[in-house]
Amino acid sequence: MFSAQTYQDRREILKKSVSKGILLFLGNIENPVNFEHNPYYFRQDSTYLYYFGIQEPRIAAIIDIDENKTIVFGDELSIDDIVWMGRQETLKEKSLKSGVQETQPYAELARYIVKAQTSGRKVHYLPPYQSSNKILLGDLLGIKIGELQPSVEMIRAIVKQRSIKEPQEIVQIEEAVNVSNEMHLLAMRLTQPGMKEYEIANAIQYLAANKECQMSYPPIVTINGGILHNHYRLNTMKDGDLFLNDSGAETAMGYAGDLTRTFPVGKTFTTKQKDMYEVVLNAFNQAQNLLKPGVRFKDIHLKAAQHLVEGLIDLGLMKGNPEDAVKNHAHTLFFQCGLGHMMGLDVHDMEDLGEQYIGYTEEEPKDTKTFGLKSLRLGKALKSGFVVTVEPGIYMIPELIDIWQAENRNADFINYDKVNEYRNFGGIRVEDDFLITDDNYRLLGNGLIKSVEDIENYRAEHLA
Repeated sequence: MFSAQTYQDRREILKKSVSKGILLFLGNIENPVNFEHNPYYFRQDSTYLYYFGIQEPRIAAIIDIDENKTIVFGDELSIDDIVWMGRQETLKEKSLKSGVQETQPYAELARYIVKAQTSGRKVHYLPPYQSSNKILLGDLLGIKIGELQPSVEMIRAIVKQRSIKEPQEIVQIEEAVNVSNEMHLLAMRLTQPGMKEYEIANAIQYLAANKECQMSYPPIVTINGGILHNHYRLNTMKDGDLFLNDSGAETAMGYAGDLTRTFPVGKTFTTKQKDMYEVVLNAFNQAQNLLKPGVRFKDIHLKAAQHLVEGLIDLGLMKGNPEDAVKNHAHTLFFQCGLGHMMGLDVHDMEDLGEQYIGYTEEEPKDTKTFGLKSLRLGKALKSGFVVTVEPGIYMIPELIDIWQAENRNADFINYDKVNEYRNFGGIRVEDDFLITDDNYRLLGNGLIKSVEDIENYRAEHLA
């Protein structure tokens, strides 16, 4: 945990940002794998972590703005719990570390909420994503699950606060990024023809665990990089394949890293692979250089897309004017997703609160219909203190190529004959994490090799 003062200060800022009522925070529960006492790894709700820091299942908290109270609700260990789990730090002790003096049994939460509602007081709550909390909220508030209406006022206040990272948060994020760097270098050292993809996934997860980290998301380790979120890991890798590793570590305090590198399974890129890789790397470098406060991330995304188009024109896969191609969304045959997202306590920071609040503004809402733009998670102007990813890519998806070609879509910009020569190419992505500073940006972590020359030299040094 951070200091008690940290959590007290955060709660005070939040209290001043919401007009009145009760702010309700629900922690997560241990979810069973196949029976109650065999749970998945427990991960506390990130907003609960941000304001209270207590990593304990089945707890809740309220900040009562009207009565100036903060209470943590939860149950202390019973003797049965102690028999099975041993004596542990009490909830009261953990709450004091969070700067909260008052704790009450979990059952008292319902009584507190009912009393507040009876008095006509507003109960603010966040969008629930665990089924247990959807049910709990419905029971607490006497509302059908389908009729729950999270507090937009509370969401906006939290997003405004959590988006600007504190210096101590940056320390945590950089710790996660540096462990992620080590994971990626290990993958580059180990990968060779004849291995299975899962062997690399196992190795990087083992490294993270030895650094007292979890994975910040299920790692994507694949020779089929054209599948954006590919979690199949049973392919045997062979010389000539490209290996895409999208993986990141999460610190014990819940802060994430998120990196991607693409490299040859053999010692060197083929000519075709190198040419495509250079197109993606150039788009990455150009996008990185545009990062600064006041610039809309959507504009950086579109500029990166234009650089991808320029490179693809040079390779003969596209044609025409690059700017017009992007305006007509022709680039989305190759780049179907967004350039990046916010990152922090969640790898996709705060997205449980709603992308429309995290990545966009009321004045400039998200485009939810246009292919490509509907997958852009972040579009609003950057601010000092934001942590963002930059991750352009090229993804060859045979099924998508077939649909577009059958419709003759964007034929003014796409050379389908040439594209079909690449239909089984796979995919390439390059990704790093950045802090937006007062006038520019800073790469987070110690840095990870990404040029063709550096990757090939590193691979040649470590391949048998």
